[in-house]
Amino acid sequence: MPFEAILFDCDGVLVDSEAITNGVLCAMLGEAGWTLSPAECMSLFVGKTVRSEAALIEQRTGRPLTDAWMQDFYARRNARLEAELQPIDGAVDAVRAVHARLQGRIACASGADRYKVEMQLEKVGLAPYFAGRVFSGHEMPRTKPAPDVYLAAAAALGADPARCLVVEDTVTGVTAGVAAGATVLGFSPGSEGHGSPEALRAAGAVGVLTHMAHLPAWLDG
Repeated sequence: MPFEAILFDCDGVLVDSEAITNGVLCAMLGEAGWTLSPAECMSLFVGKTVRSEAALIEQRTGRPLTDAWMQDFYARRNARLEAELQPIDGAVDAVRAVHARLQGRIACASGADRYKVEMQLEKVGLAPYFAGRVFSGHEMPRTKPAPDVYLAAAAALGADPARCLVVEDTVTGVTAGVAAGATVLGFSPGSEGHGSPEALRAAGAVGVLTHMAHLPAWLDG
């Protein structure tokens, strides 16, 4: 196999969380005076942190993005995820297969906060495969589209980033993986919240999966 390690994004790649998280965000922005459709909210915020869009939110709501508002968002988001989250179809079997094939040399490198990432992996039964190998962009000098979280994950696995495969579903994430020097495989199942195959390839993905169950076969070339 040409890859020393596989580094997975979390939201939209391993767990089907984007519609849930963005539903909460959309509702809270509406309460603050900025009415968006779910599709508009998805297009603006998927692949990004809420805080990274603070200037836009403050402009459209006329209110400061306070720590208290963010804590309320996290609490409401986490409650919905705890109640409703499901794995991406095929992700659990794919992760189990590549974990065995690479003798555990896989990691989850997300732009989200650590609590959310670890809670979600636990919720869908993926936590054992990523134990001790979860990396949060919130803990890095810069989050995606900067490469920091992928460079940290590769370093922790003792892998050359150039010998790592990154699996990403957004242009922001693909950009981060490419900037890290990794090979990036896009994931675009055709549902809302994921980058289109064309957009992921334009950002630098070498190929695009439409179903996560196809990952082991893709690795076989």
